[in-house]
Amino acid sequence: MTAPAAAPKPAPTPREQLLNRIQRDIPITRRPYAVIAQEVGLTEAEALSILREVKAEGVLRQVSAIFDTRTLGYQSSLVAAVHDEDQLDAGAEIVNAHPGVSHNYKRNHDFNLWYTIAVPPESDLETHVQKLHELSGARLTRLMPTLHLFKIGVEFDMTGKEDWNAKAKPQYTSEQRNIGYQVTDLDRAFVTEFQRDLPVTEEPYADACAALGLSIEEVAAHAEKMKAAGALRRVSAVFRHQKAGFTFNAMGVWAVPQDSVAEVGRQMAEFKAVSHCYLRPTYPEWPYTIFTMVHGRSKEEAFGKISAIEQEVAQGVDHAILYSTKEYKKVRLEFYKPEFYDWAREHLGTEA
Repeated sequence: MTAPAAAPKPAPTPREQLLNRIQRDIPITRRPYAVIAQEVGLTEAEALSILREVKAEGVLRQVSAIFDTRTLGYQSSLVAAVHDEDQLDAGAEIVNAHPGVSHNYKRNHDFNLWYTIAVPPESDLETHVQKLHELSGARLTRLMPTLHLFKIGVEFDMTGKEDWNAKAKPQYTSEQRNIGYQVTDLDRAFVTEFQRDLPVTEEPYADACAALGLSIEEVAAHAEKMKAAGALRRVSAVFRHQKAGFTFNAMGVWAVPQDSVAEVGRQMAEFKAVSHCYLRPTYPEWPYTIFTMVHGRSKEEAFGKISAIEQEVAQGVDHAILYSTKEYKKVRLEFYKPEFYDWAREHLGTEA
């Protein structure tokens, strides 16, 4: 006797479609929300009303451009550190004070502090991390830079209707990067304006255009040049995970053999639930090559998404699931900040 077919999931509402759509990209045109509203079956006024509401609730953190650190010449890395438990909070506070640290979490592992750091082209990343190692009192610190980017792009399913193993081609991978890109003065000015929180208005780019002294058409053309070079990924909305209901994250780390990492990483990146997928270095105490990050409304959901990956593409692969037990810092990295150079002068005795 065959099992009854599962009931079809209800279609997403225009509101749900809007909240999913603005995470993908917001076009650089005079009235972008009019364009998006038409796509999802709303008026511009209705779309703006919804977005202002979710921003007032704290669900929508900001609307801004997302840039690629490496293409802009910045050096960046994930860093894993081991701290004595009774010294962890104090060590995390010292790490947080570095202006290049954007994310910092306690995780359920011997490596109990995990942070991301980026430094400008004229700086030495290892020097900064070594100084943080010393200042924070870590017992062991390991650099875990990206050796290959299979996917980056946080998009939460605000409908709650997608299957955990749903697939989509990644928007941004290592293939979109141009490491030899020469950053211009206009690029720097563009980054400075577009990394700000753009207003939720009919013409959100008006102030940036005025500051740059360019028309919206000229700004859009320059954005396309930066996209083609890999320096600009997109302009999009960023939600606060917790406020949006995604209260749990899970970092699946996989000991995929080196001769299989290219194909397995590509397959893992196609899971829509995966927001980040990287190849990273191994160490004697760390055998895992591929990192996959997922988010869920519960531990069950997040672990279920990791399980779906295991079942389809990683059966028998040694892996672990690390999850955040405390968030110490989470901000959007800001480029060309003077505070960075102040920190370097104080702690390293240099300008960088």
